[in-house]
Amino acid sequence: MFAGATLLAIASSHQAAPGKATLGIAAALGAGILWGTMYIPYRKAYLTGMNPLSFITFFTIGELVTMLILAIGYRGLSPLWTELNGARPVLFWLMLGGFVWVIGDLFQQYATKYVGISRGIPLSNTNQLWGLLWGVLVFHELRGGGHATYMQVAGGSILMALGAVAIALSSADSREHSSWRDAAQREGERYGVERDYVHAGMEGRAFENEPPRRTALDWVLILGATAIFMGLAVMAKPAQVEVALGWAAALGVAMFTLMAACGIALWRTTGFR
Repeated sequence: MFAGATLLAIASSHQAAPGKATLGIAAALGAGILWGTMYIPYRKAYLTGMNPLSFITFFTIGELVTMLILAIGYRGLSPLWTELNGARPVLFWLMLGGFVWVIGDLFQQYATKYVGISRGIPLSNTNQLWGLLWGVLVFHELRGGGHATYMQVAGGSILMALGAVAIALSSADSREHSSWRDAAQREGERYGVERDYVHAGMEGRAFENEPPRRTALDWVLILGATAIFMGLAVMAKPAQVEVALGWAAALGVAMFTLMAACGIALWRTTGFR
């Protein structure tokens, strides 16, 4: 999968502005190093039975606060507000992209919880293949590219797909399950978490039989978030981007069909616990 991603990066670098491809690659490698540290709290949280919905909620707050601090620090509050105000017609599409990203991140969190970091993260990174399809088929990013570029894209895609298949077909033996249980017991004792709660969380079953009750605050948050999306949707304007609508529709149907199938399977097995 790493070799395939490298080939795809080389192929896509031809579309970059002159002299900027190296900067983009350096930035990507830096992002990979920092993102690698995320798996420390992933491991800690899911060994103690934490629900991914709770984890990603607080995790996203950290992202939002950090980004706000960086933006104000680099741009200043007034210029930042002016720029956002000037971009009102596209803010809905940015919010919609964030909404879809969070849904995908939830799937990744459940993958990490139930099959581990070493399997869940590489498999979820096959999103690069979907991005490739959107870029090539919908946005025509490789239009006019040479024969070598298309060979790199095809070879990289095949290598990544083979890597994903190999990971998906790998199975955990009894020693790995025993190691998981020992680690969960150790972390539960370290942080004072009830053993029954840890076991229930790792097995995907409810710790308490009583269903959760919605409070007034829950409904305020739901209605508030919905109102923000609706308000931005009213101000939104279609993006002036050349797209192949037929391919966009086909990929959209395929992606939402797979997402629904995976979501239903996850719900039936774990109840999103």
